[in-house]
Amino acid sequence: MTARLTATMLVSVMVRRMQAEGGNAMVVAKGDATAGAILIILAERGQPGGLVERVLGPTGYGLGATGPDDLAAPGVLSEYVERRRQRDPDLWVVELDGPGAAAVAAETMG
Repeated sequence: MTARLTATMLVSVMVRRMQAEGGNAMVVAKGDATAGAILIILAERGQPGGLVERVLGPTGYGLGATGPDDLAAPGVLSEYVERRRQRDPDLWVVELDGPGAAAVAAETMG
């Protein structure tokens, strides 16, 4: 059996990496410390650009696109996050804001 990093550790590493890249990162909602799913809001200058989440694929963990297409519409992002948290209270929600947000998320979660 291979040891895995906890959700708390993965989120902490991702936040620190984003800050080290000169961007901003914020935990919007804390989930289960050990094995909660992780939803990542990718943004640049406060404007959401996409939603990805950690998924298990045939070759291991990676990122998969998720959520509505038009995140710029008023209330769409917050409503989506609220619905996901209602269905899964163990869900972590993290916002990464900066030009390297997608790369930081992929390197940390992959």
